[in-house]
Order: sequence, then structure tokens, then C-alpha cells
Amino acid sequence: MLFDGMSHQLPDIDPEETAEWLDSFDAVVATHGRGRARFLLMKLLERALAQQVGFPATVSTPYVNTIPPDQEPWFPGDEYLERRIRAYIRWNAAVMVTRANQRADGIGGHLSTYASSASLYEVGFNHFFRGKADGGFGDQVFFQGHASPGIYARAYVEGRLSEEQLDNFRQEVGGQGLPSYPHPRLLPDFWEFPTVSMGLGPICAIYQAHVNRYLLHRELVDTSQSRVWAFLGDGELDEVESIGALGVAGREHLDNLIFVVNCNLQRLDGPVRGNGKIIQEAEAMFRGAGWNVIKVIWGSKWDELLARDVDGVLLDKMNTTPDGEFQKYATESGAYIREHFFGPDPRLRKLVAHLSDEELQALPRGGHDYRKLYAAYKLATEQTGAPTVILAKTIKGWTLGPEIEARNATHQIKKMTKAQLVALRDRLYLQEEIPDEALDAEFPPYYRPPEGSEAHEYLAARRKMLAGPVPTRVVRARPTKLPEEKAFADLRSGSGTQAVSTTMAFARLLRNLVRDPEIGPLVAPIVPDEARTFGLEPIIAERKIYAPEGQRYTPVDADLILRYAEDRKGQVLQEGISEAGAMASFIALATSYATWGRPMLPVYLFYSMFGFQRTGDLAWLLGDIRGRGILAGCTAGRTTLHGEGLQHDDGHSPVLASVNPAARIYDPAFAYEIAVIVEEAVRRILGPEPEDRFWYLTLYNENYRMPPLPDGPRGDEVAQGILQGMYRFAEPPEQAQPGWRQATILFSGPLWQAAMEARSVLAERHQVAVDCWSVTSYSELRAEALAVERDNRLHPSRPAATPLVTRNLADRQGPVVAVTDYVRAVPEQVARFVPRPFVPLGTDGFGRSDTREHLRRFFEVDTGHLVVAVLAELARSGQASPAEVQAAIAEHGIDPDTPAPWLP
Repeated sequence: MLFDGMSHQLPDIDPEETAEWLDSFDAVVATHGRGRARFLLMKLLERALAQQVGFPATVSTPYVNTIPPDQEPWFPGDEYLERRIRAYIRWNAAVMVTRANQRADGIGGHLSTYASSASLYEVGFNHFFRGKADGGFGDQVFFQGHASPGIYARAYVEGRLSEEQLDNFRQEVGGQGLPSYPHPRLLPDFWEFPTVSMGLGPICAIYQAHVNRYLLHRELVDTSQSRVWAFLGDGELDEVESIGALGVAGREHLDNLIFVVNCNLQRLDGPVRGNGKIIQEAEAMFRGAGWNVIKVIWGSKWDELLARDVDGVLLDKMNTTPDGEFQKYATESGAYIREHFFGPDPRLRKLVAHLSDEELQALPRGGHDYRKLYAAYKLATEQTGAPTVILAKTIKGWTLGPEIEARNATHQIKKMTKAQLVALRDRLYLQEEIPDEALDAEFPPYYRPPEGSEAHEYLAARRKMLAGPVPTRVVRARPTKLPEEKAFADLRSGSGTQAVSTTMAFARLLRNLVRDPEIGPLVAPIVPDEARTFGLEPIIAERKIYAPEGQRYTPVDADLILRYAEDRKGQVLQEGISEAGAMASFIALATSYATWGRPMLPVYLFYSMFGFQRTGDLAWLLGDIRGRGILAGCTAGRTTLHGEGLQHDDGHSPVLASVNPAARIYDPAFAYEIAVIVEEAVRRILGPEPEDRFWYLTLYNENYRMPPLPDGPRGDEVAQGILQGMYRFAEPPEQAQPGWRQATILFSGPLWQAAMEARSVLAERHQVAVDCWSVTSYSELRAEALAVERDNRLHPSRPAATPLVTRNLADRQGPVVAVTDYVRAVPEQVARFVPRPFVPLGTDGFGRSDTREHLRRFFEVDTGHLVVAVLAELARSGQASPAEVQAAIAEHGIDPDTPAPWLP
């Protein structure tokens, strides 16, 4: 390993003194060994810290607890009662999963994760997690998803959930069911934060803490009394999302954030680091990112052994034993542990000579030692200036018996036999509460301490002291005045002679919203290092980028009007080159209405290609968590973003977004369409009847003159059509004569220009009367059509209704051709509801780097291909000749033998 060469580059002002120190150190190594040398170095570093002599932190410390026994605080609770309550919860968690799988074999559930982490949660529940019953907002706790049975079991013991609900674990459809994992969408009064799939909980927790500070510094919400707790497994640290944002928390000194990592050394298939040490690896990673690290490795019964380890042989054995061996020891007898862990070195064997094999087997891990955990949590909550991680060593499946504990297959075990349940009951000392005859029934019983009992009173008292139950999701209505009409007036009136893109139009509207006296402070623009691309320089200069420490330097453009400005109260969240981080910030702000009782209007602008494709898992979580806000996919379209090529050209984000039930998706062509859509979005996000949905707009960078929204009743009709998904943009040309052939072209986005040109060509050269429709949302049209279809199917005695898209296109004849800068699957969403022959043109295939003109010819979405598509479909019905189609192909310079653009 390379070492810092600084000492060789600085002058030595006293070489003789330096030599004396080095000689003394060499003598210690030679006389007392490396262990003594390490000890002295640690003492010197401790003294340097005490004397405020700065020195880079070491990446890892020995494999022992961070807090020595003599520095452990007094434990303020009733340890006996808390152990009893913990036993009740452990029992109910195991029984709930077992009963669920007895009723529906294979329904799933997890026994072992909560069994390993029960103490981690209970010390928090009884002493640290603050609730909301006092009118405040409490702590934000991200529970490890696979531990949900234990969280349900505690809520049952508290009286918050019924036996019926527990019996409907993982059986939600009939009502009164409990979802498999934390899902606010499905259990909105209980869960706050989704944490499955793995990795999303940690990154969302980091950015929740980050957004909490943002709200505090902007003086929108007092978040200073709340902490963010994130519980995760050691195997989850392999997820990029779990560790990718650790540096954000470190550099922003987020001391409102605490991670608790359940280091049971196992993932689903086997050891996390069988040949290594995950706790040491994690410690180095977190310390390097600027976190405080508190290790809780050994239980109290190890303290006496470590105190007598004068030769350091026990510490050396702890440091050098790989995790795979520790997992093996957790499954073996005391005799095996004596022989293989303590046996090879006579000094080690002598250390435990006074202990029986049973006592050796019972030597606990720190994550199961309540007092050790309390000390760690207390220290974590007292830290300032940095986030803290607690690395707690546990055994997966702890207390569930030798057939389950620490076995590689423990994660897949979903139910317990009667013998295993008896062993668990006896291990938890619940013979009085769960007598033998109770286990003879078809299903093992739950247990809840009766009201008025000592355990019940203690449980209630602890949560009362901490302001009520956790988790609890509370939505406190807070009316917000909507923006003034003038915020949208610019876009409604068009751009006159100026050519602008829909991205630039949206940026102008966003600036108007930021300036709005009613909702301006609530608007939170978010970008992942693309603000200039999206035209946000004026907002940055005016409202500034949020920076927790302000701007402590002079930017190179300080003399310019549109300068790069940062401020502690900055409004723009510029999250660096991290779409995942920006999305996590968006999620935290999109749920501020529930977390903080403060509705916000987060607007996240990103390269459309790097939105749903890159962070689709977080977008799904956004729907689950009931987020409200606006996503803006800028530089959209496979041919409109010219020059960038395959990895940048987005031709499918509306398809990816369309699978999210909470998404409302729009693909506007004009500025006034954006104004109508955003005004409606703001109303549904901040208005008197808000909806737990989010909005996705695709925005392009092609400049053209923006027409105005028509005045009067026609404008109202257009606005209604924009929101519904389509409206007629242009009637057939004036020169169209009765008897001409008919057709319709549907367009979205910038391809309106090709549609209108094709309309003119078809009229002038082929006597085809074409009307053009702007389709702002195929997904809205599809949703409405599916609802009509379902209603018709389920109510056969009623008169059948007709979908909107069918009604709109039924008053004319001829083919309907749809053109989009996205793949054909976008318009094909409504294909079977179109009452006429339907042909979609789209940009299926990998993107290319070229000009828009060449790209649109390559993907066959230009004027010529539109004309040919209409004529070819007319020919299919006998209204045009093959010769006419062939002539059009030649006239427009189309090579019919060109390979299809969607071929790889």
C-alpha cells in the first residue's frame, strides 16, 4: 500500500530528535512485538486528537468495540421488561410469517432478518425514535425492508394492528392485509419510506437528511429536532446506491443522519465476505467518506477476556479471523469453538480455561447486547459535524434455533415446524404465555400483553415519552394559494417572431413560478449538473444554488449578470453528476407534504435519456411513496437531440414512464401546451384536493416559433383537449374539395412540422384532405379508453360508452398516421381504439449522431415518409394506386432498399 510521502518532502528541523523517536519505536517492536507498537501508535493518535493536532484519520481500527466498557453510559430503561417485550415481538414476527405460509404455502416472508436485528430496532423504539403525536414531525426511520415482520409484530403488541391484519400478511387484495415490505402506497397510514429494492433506502435516507437541511436553511421548515435513521444489511452495501452518496453526507456534515448496519455477515446465498471482514471494509469506506464510525462487535461477556489479553493474542485472533469462520462458529458447539478459535494458541486457550463449553457457545455478538447498543446509539445522537454509522455484528436468524441460525439457507426459510416453535418459545422464556397446549392448535398463537399489565404499561410509557408510535405516516392538510395567471401568460401567448424550444419555454415558465409571490418559495428546481443546457442560468443567478456552507470563493464569472451563484439559502438544488442523487432529492421534496406538513413543488429537470432509464427503480419508489412533483425530461427525442448519438438520444422514455401507475405523461409540442399542463399539475399538487401522483413532461431543444393558445371558447376547448390527451390542431387545407380522399395525421413534439408539411404536400399533389391532431398524451388517452372498455365489460346492461380517442377520430374517413420522435410503441398504446386504419411512424432503433434532417430521414419520420405512409394506406383500401405510391417514393428521394432503422 502506498503511503503519504509528505514526510519526505518537508524539511526536518531536528533530525536527531526524529532519529530518537524512530529508534525508540524500533526498540518497542523488537522487544514487545507489533501488537505493543500498534497500541502505542493508537495512544499517540488519541493524544494528538486531544491536543488538537490534526492528522488524517486511519481507515480502520482494530476488530473491537469502538466504545470501551468504562465509557459506556448508564442504561436508563428497565432491561428485564424490555427483554420481555422484545421476546413477545420476536415470537409474533416468527408466528406471523409461519401462519401466512401455513395458510398459503409459498406466500413468502422473512424470519431471519428481523431475528438478527430485533435488538437494533428495540433500543431505538424504546429510547430514541421520536414520533409525531406531540404535533411535531418526529424522526424519519428507514426500516430495512426484510425486517418488516418485526415492525408489524411490534405494532400488534402496541395494539395498533389486529390479529386479522397479521393473518393477512402478504394477502392484501381482500382488504385488511399487510404488504410484504414498507409500501406507503398500500398502507398509507403506517409506512413512510419504501426500502425494497435494496440500496434505495440508504440513498433516499442520505438525501432526506440533505433536503431536511435545505428546508431548514431556507427557513421553510424547522427540521433541526429530527434525525434520519437508516437500517440496512451488510450485504446491501454491495449496492451502488447504498454507498454512492456517502460522500454527500460527509462533505455536508449531515450530523442529522445515522446509519445502522446489521452485520450478520450473510446475504441471501451465503457469506457477505467469507474470506474477508465486512465490518472492517465498511469502516474504512465510511471513515474515508467523512463519517463517524461506531463498531459494536462483541457483547459484554467478551469485555473480561479482552481486559486480560495482555499479550494481544485475542485481539490478533479477532483481527485475522475471516467472516466465513465467524459464521461457522455461530453454528458450532462450545467444544468446537474452544478447539478452533481458542485452541491453536495456548495463551488463548488459557484465557477461556475458566469457561464451560456452554459459556463459550453463549459468548454474544455486540448487535445482540442491549447495553452495548444503547451506548452506541447515545453516542451517535451526540455527534456533531458529521454523519454516523453504527456497524453492529449479529447472527442471522438469532434465537430461531440451530436449524435456522447462521445457515446459508436461512433467508429462504419461511415457516417453522412445531418442534422449532417450541424451541423458540423456550429460548424466549415464554412457557407461561405460550403453554404447550396452545401449540397443539392448527396455527401457533400470537401473544399480546394484556392492557394494564406491567409490560403493556411500560411499552406505552416509553412511546409516550418519545411522542407516539413509529412508524406512522401523517398528512396534515396545509392550503396553498395557487400561482397567479400571469405566471403562465408568456407561454400562452406564444413566442411571436422568436424561435424557441419547448425546453427554453419551460425554463421561462419555471422562472415565472419561482418569482410568483404565492408559490415561489415552494418551488424547488433540481438539476444533475445540466442547468446551463436547460437554460436555467437566470434562475441560478437570481435564486442561487443551495450550498450548506455558502460560497466561500469568487467564481470566475462573478462579474457577469448570469453568474454561478451559491448560497446557504439557495433555492436551486444542483446535485452534481448524479441522476440518482437528484431523483432522491426530488423524492424527499415530493413527500414533504407528509414528512413535514409543508407541500413543496419540486421540479426535476434532466436529460430525458438519463431519467427513467437510469433511475427507473427510484421512479417506481416515487410512485410507491406517493410523491408529488414535476419531472421534466429535457433534450428529448431520438432525432431532435441531434449530434449526440446512441447513448443520449431518447426515443423511449414515455414507454418506460407509462408502466408507472402514478405517472401522468405528456409530450407537448408548443409552449401553450406546456402552460396548460403545468398549471393543471400545480393545481393537483398544491391545490385543495391534491393527488398522490407525479407528472412527466418531455421537452425538446429544437427552436421554432410557438403559436399562441386560441382565444375564447376555442381556447378552452384546446386546453381541455391538451389535458385529455389530444385536440385538432388543423382542419384540412382550405383548397380541399368535396370528394377528395381523406386522412388524419397525429403528431407529438417537434414532428408537428413534418405533419403540417405532409398535410400541404398531400393536398397540393395528391388531392388528399388531411386534418392534423396534436396528441399530448397517448397514455392519458389509453387510460381513459381502458376505463371505458372495462366499464362496458362489467356493465353489459348499460348502453356502451365510447372512448375519447375513438369519438375524436370517428367523424372522418381514411387512414390515421401517427408520427412521433419516440418508438412506435408510444402511439400504439391507442391503436385498437382508433376506428380507422392506423399506421404509427416512430424512431425504433439505436440513436445516431447526425443532423435532424438526416436522422429523420433515417428513422423514416420526415415529411416524405409521412406522405408515403398515407398514400400506402390509401392504396391498401383501393383509394390509391401502387403507381401513385411508387411515384411519391421516388419524388421524395426514398430508397426502398435501405435496411430498417430498428435493426441492431
